[in-house]
This record gives sequence, C-alpha cells and structure tokens, in this order.
Amino acid sequence: MVKYAMVIDLRSCIGCGACIAACDMENDTPWEEGERRTHVPRFTFGEYPNVTVVFVPRLCMHCENAPCVTVCPTGASYKTEEGVVLVNYDLCIGCKYCVVACPYDARYVDHRKRAVDKCTFCYHRLKEGRLPACVETCVGHARIFGDLDDPESEVSKIVRTSATKPLRPDLGTKPKVLYIPKVKVE
Repeated sequence: MVKYAMVIDLRSCIGCGACIAACDMENDTPWEEGERRTHVPRFTFGEYPNVTVVFVPRLCMHCENAPCVTVCPTGASYKTEEGVVLVNYDLCIGCKYCVVACPYDARYVDHRKRAVDKCTFCYHRLKEGRLPACVETCVGHARIFGDLDDPESEVSKIVRTSATKPLRPDLGTKPKVLYIPKVKVE
C-alpha cells in the first residue's frame, strides 16, 4: 500500500516562496494572507554576528491520527487509502470545526468555494504519477516526497537514515510531513 509523506530539509530551504507560488498557481488558492495552503515563516536564532535564520515551510501535515477528520460532522474531511487528508467541498458546511481542531493551523475558509480548504499534497497530480507542485518547483530541493512504504523511495531512505522530526510530536497526530532541522533541536 502506498503511504505518502514529505520531508522538508530546513538546511536547504532559502525562503524564496517558490512553493507558495507553485501551490497558488496549481490550486488556484486565494491570494489573501492567511488563506494559503502553504506558507513559509522565518525564525531567527542567536545574536549578531552569530545569527541563524531558519525558514520553516508549513502545510497540512496529513496526520495519521488527524483530529480534523474526527471532528467533521458531515464526513467532508476524510483520509484516502494512501493517507492523504482531503476535503469534499460538496459535503463541507463551513462549520470550521476542522479549522479549530487542526493543531498546525493548516486550514482556512475559501470563501469562493464556500468550504474549508487545505493542502492536498496535489492529490490530482499524484493520481497522474506526478509530484506535488511545491516539490517540483523547490529551487533548493528542500522538499522530498514519496512513498514511506517503499523502502527504495528517497523519502523512505531519508526517514530511516536522517534525524527527521515532526512538528509537535507530543500531540500524537503522527504527521506525514517531517523536517530535517537546520539547528540543533532539543
């Protein structure tokens, strides 16, 4: 069975925003700030002259234990057999339970669709055998995508051999977006 995951190498992300532009163009997302499927906040550590800047791309984590799916009263939020968390816009009533339940702030209301929206890992592209738009366009090659269940896939090898970390492992959501830290993480 295919189990999709993404690794983001924070040592390679330069914060250029190509992933945001690719996502916006591919998925026709709203251009308003805060209504995006992906965003790239910047964090600064240290003091001059020893300063480190880290860009941390954020998107839906496609959690194995997705709280957004369990709180949805209509079943509009659901998981595919590959573990991708999606929204059926026709079933979404805009109650925003999923927005509140998501601990990663990855959901927003798309007023044009009159439904909640989020990153889909470009599921329509995956069905065609293509990579998500953000992965394909990343100039720093910071995003690696593939099948965790395929031991020969690049993403599977990285997860096995690198110090990948999920955001907020204490929440027990088991996210499928993992990070390779740029700075030492305690």
